[in-house]
Amino acid sequence: MTQKIYNSATRKKEILKPVKEGTVGIYVCGITAYDVCHIGHARSAIFFDVVVRHLRSRGFEVIYVRNYTDIDDKIIERAKNEGVSIAQIAEKYITMHDEDMAALRVEPPTVAPRATEHIKDMVDLIDSLVRKGFAYSVDGDVYFDVEKFPDYGRNCGRNLEEMFAGARVDINEKKKNPLDFVLWKASKPGEPFWESPWGPGRPGWHIECSAMSRRYLGDTFDIHGGGEDLIFPHHENEIAQSQAATGKTPVKYWMHNGFVKINSEKMSKSLGNIFSIRDILNNYHPEVVRLFILQNHYRTPLDFSEKSLVEARAALARCYSAFQLQKQVLAGLRGKDNSYEETSSAKDEEIINQFNELKNNFDAALDDDFNTAQALGYVFEAIRLLNNYFAAAKKTDDSVKMRLLNKSKELFEHFKSVLGIFYDDPDSFFISGKEKEALKRGLDVGEIEKLVNERNAARKSKDFKKADDIRQKLAQRGVVVKDSNNTTTWIIE
Repeated sequence: MTQKIYNSATRKKEILKPVKEGTVGIYVCGITAYDVCHIGHARSAIFFDVVVRHLRSRGFEVIYVRNYTDIDDKIIERAKNEGVSIAQIAEKYITMHDEDMAALRVEPPTVAPRATEHIKDMVDLIDSLVRKGFAYSVDGDVYFDVEKFPDYGRNCGRNLEEMFAGARVDINEKKKNPLDFVLWKASKPGEPFWESPWGPGRPGWHIECSAMSRRYLGDTFDIHGGGEDLIFPHHENEIAQSQAATGKTPVKYWMHNGFVKINSEKMSKSLGNIFSIRDILNNYHPEVVRLFILQNHYRTPLDFSEKSLVEARAALARCYSAFQLQKQVLAGLRGKDNSYEETSSAKDEEIINQFNELKNNFDAALDDDFNTAQALGYVFEAIRLLNNYFAAAKKTDDSVKMRLLNKSKELFEHFKSVLGIFYDDPDSFFISGKEKEALKRGLDVGEIEKLVNERNAARKSKDFKKADDIRQKLAQRGVVVKDSNNTTTWIIE
């Protein structure tokens, strides 16, 4: 296989050639721990989770580093406003972040370093830049001198003159150039500080990622990821300070996911349209969120809306409906003799071959710059094949063969392991979905179940008027009752 990656720095797809054969080092910028995580955080986390899962499924060893910024102006400000320590604020929101990631089935990174655990690494890196003439100290602050680094701006496609002319910069007389950025901040009264050659202070944001990525992945590593809002200045500054310090190109491939919009508008606190992961998961299954995000190519803008989540939920429900039928048929076959284990018809073998082809196409889509949107198309095609197989078998009264069902389970297990969806038991998925939708609409699941049972009793006693009245009462609440054979189920539409 050949893995292609769109490199944001070169603006073209390139073949992945790891620094160390067989091993891929990945660093993704994590959260600044001062607030709850929102849908923008979810997009980045879920996408890079799939990147790691896919590379591992293709045989690579992956060392995945995702940091926490636990010292920052915003954290300090929040701590002051709430009257608690900076450490308490950081710990609170790191814990909430980890709970959100677990709920979204984002696997933990190999290493999750905190900035405050790597102050010495940062001081050493800054000291190297000062000694080499790339940085200068003024009144306890240390700044990177962008004019000393001729390639500054190349990664984001800008030059110094353009950035200087278009930059909205605060006037700071300490700086030689308005574009110079801070590496070390002198301490202020009441703020945390660490000792350094330039006096007590704390690190700037950009130096944190350079120090931590270098600490765990070396001077040059394979993939650096994050949202496209980080291309400039954060990632541009990382490149400048890392390369100036080591003389080496720090990253081979830069990957950036697109912005998230809310109902086609920019997501911002001023517009009041930021949706936290927690609020979304109160109303939707976590796999609905994953599916919604992965249905879009990671480099395109993502338009978040209630309608888009409802559509993703419907698509996921169609998949779980097929799994529910698959589960029922498998249970029935396993209750029979073992001859079912290896039997299959010529038609079954044809479908199995189609399953194998879909798996290959799925993997190939992800090999081509992690195209999850295309990969999901093959997942839905596999669902269609399975449903058609069940329908044809029922229509012709043919026996369903265990070999085909086992192969279908293997295929969907592969999809599950890479995309992070299809983890639930089908019955549990639908129960959870009904509970969330009922809560969202202010309905009582227990009351619905009671009415359904009363209707079943009325039907059994042939009181069809009462049964119809109950059906209408439920329908007025958006509850649709479905009767099949000797069972009755209900859904909320």
